[in-house]
Amino acid sequence: MDNNKIRPKHLNLFKIHMPVTAMVSIAHRAAGILLVILIPVVIYLLQRSLQSAQAYDAVMQLLTQPLAKILLVIAVWGGSHHFFAGMRFLLIDIDIGILKSSARRSAWLVHLLALVSALWLAAVLL
Repeated sequence: MDNNKIRPKHLNLFKIHMPVTAMVSIAHRAAGILLVILIPVVIYLLQRSLQSAQAYDAVMQLLTQPLAKILLVIAVWGGSHHFFAGMRFLLIDIDIGILKSSARRSAWLVHLLALVSALWLAAVLL
């Protein structure tokens, strides 16, 4: 019963040190939300680009803008992070990589692969 008295009353999430595995889980959810939000944008741009040659040129001109390139790199990071983290979670579900050390390594690998994917696209686009 005394343990309840030493528990914090207010948790400041910015001061709590979260393990890398928790950060992968949070980023996986954030990337999923980002991808869901991007679905209508991608559908609109695809629909617009298929209307005519002039509409296709307009969409391509829009996608060559610096802000659009930055958003595209962020979207690729989200997609690749979500993919790699999803593969990691599927492997964990079948008891592969459930030890603390291997879970930590695979979490860092997810971050690294997502970052490399985004940086590769940024190098190609910019």
